[in-house]
Amino acid sequence: GPSCAVIAYQCHDIKVTIVDLNQARIDAWNSSELPIYEPGLDEIVFARRGKNLFFTTEVDQAIIDADMIFVSVNTPTKKSGMGAGMAADLAYIEGATRRIAELATSSKIVIEKSTVPCRTAQSMRTILEANSGKGIRFDILSNPEFLAEGTAVNDLTKPDRVLIGCLQTPEGFAAQQKLVDVYTHWIPKEKVITMNLWSSELSKLAANALLAQRISSINALSAICEATGADVDEVAYACGTDSRIGPKFLKASVGFGGSCFQKDILNLVYLSEQLHLPEVAAYWKSVVTMNEYQKMRFTHRIVRTLFNTVTHKRIAMLGFAFKKDTGDTRESAAITLCSYLIQERAHVAIYDPKVGAKQIKMDLTEPGVGTNETEVEKHVQVCKSAYEACVDAAALVICTEWDEFKMNKLDYQKIFDSMQKPAFIFDGRLILDGAKLKEIGFHVESIGKSV
Repeated sequence: GPSCAVIAYQCHDIKVTIVDLNQARIDAWNSSELPIYEPGLDEIVFARRGKNLFFTTEVDQAIIDADMIFVSVNTPTKKSGMGAGMAADLAYIEGATRRIAELATSSKIVIEKSTVPCRTAQSMRTILEANSGKGIRFDILSNPEFLAEGTAVNDLTKPDRVLIGCLQTPEGFAAQQKLVDVYTHWIPKEKVITMNLWSSELSKLAANALLAQRISSINALSAICEATGADVDEVAYACGTDSRIGPKFLKASVGFGGSCFQKDILNLVYLSEQLHLPEVAAYWKSVVTMNEYQKMRFTHRIVRTLFNTVTHKRIAMLGFAFKKDTGDTRESAAITLCSYLIQERAHVAIYDPKVGAKQIKMDLTEPGVGTNETEVEKHVQVCKSAYEACVDAAALVICTEWDEFKMNKLDYQKIFDSMQKPAFIFDGRLILDGAKLKEIGFHVESIGKSV
């Protein structure tokens, strides 16, 4: 959605049609309330919708009309069968590819936009070529997405780079150049990087794995900081000033979430195992292991600090999305924390500015989470404000780094006055001023900092 909306916004000479089988989702894209929250997206969609940007469920006609087709379908982790829990389920990719082959009446450039395992393009190419009619040619490109939720519009309008991979043939290079011409409407040519198909596919997984590795690295150090009296923010700052390391993704937290990091690392683990590289697989799997450890370490700290029991205690949880400026809850650390607290018989009062009660309850009753509908109804309250969540709470837990939870936005004196005493704060995102909170009267526990 955001990617093609920005193409339409930047390239008025190109007709962009976004298709989906879900009528409700398309209706939302055509309404005043878009189906996803992303700062700046509304303005872009509203500016071009109905001009050169269209949203429809007429998938077949869009395939027939298109010169270029971005395949942007889900690639979820398999839940059963070979590679369960790690391998990407490519059923949607294959289904989309077969539909293109079946319907095409003219040559197409088919572009992988979904995050896929290395060499997925080979199977797409095999399907397309086996089903291509006389005079119809299919060229495959890889153009992975490098968006961060919450900053997607800026990432699209001013990207660090755009990768376009192709088969190293004259036809492949020609198709690649056509996509280069689209992006250079607004992106400097030196930022549009061309490479071979397989490098492009692997680069997306590699980038996400390296970013997640940095988070797990600083989180591993946060445990040492808590045990020694070091301050993880100071350690991260010292390391980040080294030009070889840099400061980004060195913020300790309760753990990373989102739809990409864990899925892509496990995909890399599975790929390594399939290529008979067990040491490589074990290395990348340790990044996910550390992330799970960080979440459990934080939840154990909450219970331990609250006199080793949270039974019947009200815990205010601020934030449920996996990061600020998005309503996305996939793999959110808050789900793990909340499920654990429910199992400990706590009453959890949740407030998130962009995640509603329906989504929260659905996430907490998903298979594998560990809590059922009866438990959620009994132990979870979804609140309309941070202040409502904190009334009579024994503890307040910051799970998402929303700006509105910062010291200059919330009245923490008012929150302290409404809570049970002693009043505890657990800062899982390092966004609060612990010294000022202690002056108010809070007992403060922060990731990577000793009491």
